[in-house]
Amino acid sequence: MIDLNDGESMEMQGSGSKPYVLKNVGGVYSCSCPAWRNQSVAIEKRTCKHLRKLRGDAAEEERIGSDIPERTKGSQAEPAEPGNEKKTPPLLLAESWDGSANLAGWWMSEKLDGVRAYWTGKEFLSRQGNLYHAPDWFCQGLPEVPLDGEFWIDRKKFQRTVGIVRRQDKNDLWKEVRFRIFDAPQAADAFEKRLQAILDVIKKNQPPYALAHEHGLCTDLDHLRKELARIEALGGEGLMLRRPGSKYEVGRSLTLLKVKTFHDAEARVVGHEAGAGRHKGRLGALLVELADGTKFSVGTGFSDAEREKPPPVGSTITFRYQELTDRGVPRFPSYVGLRNEPPAATPTTPPPEKKGVSSGNATRRFECTEGSSDKFWEIEMNGNDVTVRYGRRGTSGQTNTKTFPNDAAAQKHAAKLIEEKTGKGYVEVG
Repeated sequence: MIDLNDGESMEMQGSGSKPYVLKNVGGVYSCSCPAWRNQSVAIEKRTCKHLRKLRGDAAEEERIGSDIPERTKGSQAEPAEPGNEKKTPPLLLAESWDGSANLAGWWMSEKLDGVRAYWTGKEFLSRQGNLYHAPDWFCQGLPEVPLDGEFWIDRKKFQRTVGIVRRQDKNDLWKEVRFRIFDAPQAADAFEKRLQAILDVIKKNQPPYALAHEHGLCTDLDHLRKELARIEALGGEGLMLRRPGSKYEVGRSLTLLKVKTFHDAEARVVGHEAGAGRHKGRLGALLVELADGTKFSVGTGFSDAEREKPPPVGSTITFRYQELTDRGVPRFPSYVGLRNEPPAATPTTPPPEKKGVSSGNATRRFECTEGSSDKFWEIEMNGNDVTVRYGRRGTSGQTNTKTFPNDAAAQKHAAKLIEEKTGKGYVEVG
């Protein structure tokens, strides 16, 4: 039978006037016909009469891992095979560190920029319950008990990792990947005992493509900051902190915290994208360009007023992002403010000048109410540390702290933040 190699496509005439397009992308086969498009199963489990005609019933049955559904005609969605329903794994999810919780004595590890994977004891599942088609030799030595970990190749190799683990052809590219194990979900013991159990099973079974993720104790805030700086300097994403003695909880938990630094940069506005839904009739996202010519969209961080009157084309904005992709595109960019605004007109009666905050513990609070949004923002300086707290009014919000080399640098940063917030409609209270 004819088959499609990875990346190939072909046309096949169906009942319509235009031929259907069959593709193979990373081992995932697809067809543009309605029968394939309208099935209610995961895309890697779909088939149709055109794929069966091309590859044969036996090849399709082997690919989707079950008998071929009889109903692959028409536009009705196909039911999932009995006993083959997707099951979402019971995962522990992290909260973001608010900057105030004392993490001394917590277990610290590098936050991997990989692909989360749950080993059921027989197979790997994604967070959404989709099957990863890992080769049998990759799974060799893994125990018949659940393990929580991440597929990982190396720092700054996220796209490469995704491209391999989403394939279905179980090829030798998996030899680049390692399953780094950081927990044993079904063990009722405290985290330390679960971690030791992982080390014991690795030592006993010696799986060739799995290893225990390294953890160390965090001694204090200074240790945390130095380790975060070291990991980020190596190209890592950040840190994970685990409360000592904690159990494995399903869902988001404050016993597991993620700590990472976001970076600020500037870009020139080259266009506007129209909004949809709640933002219909106003800005949806800014099209921007970096100095090296890289173009991307910034669609979050705007107030309603800024969406009504967005930064003009040609202006320069400041945005915040997590890291750069392999192509140099900022990940998760968020709008901070306009960098080249014209100076505001001087009011007749100028208010008392407050360019920053005192170097003591005085806190300045600002609030913004706009539409359904009701937010607060606070800033405090303590020596060379600038701490901001923000969120919805009535909540404790989130807290971030930055340390500067001297008091003058801290004061300058605080004044800049206050200027940005007041420019977004925040009004000082208290």
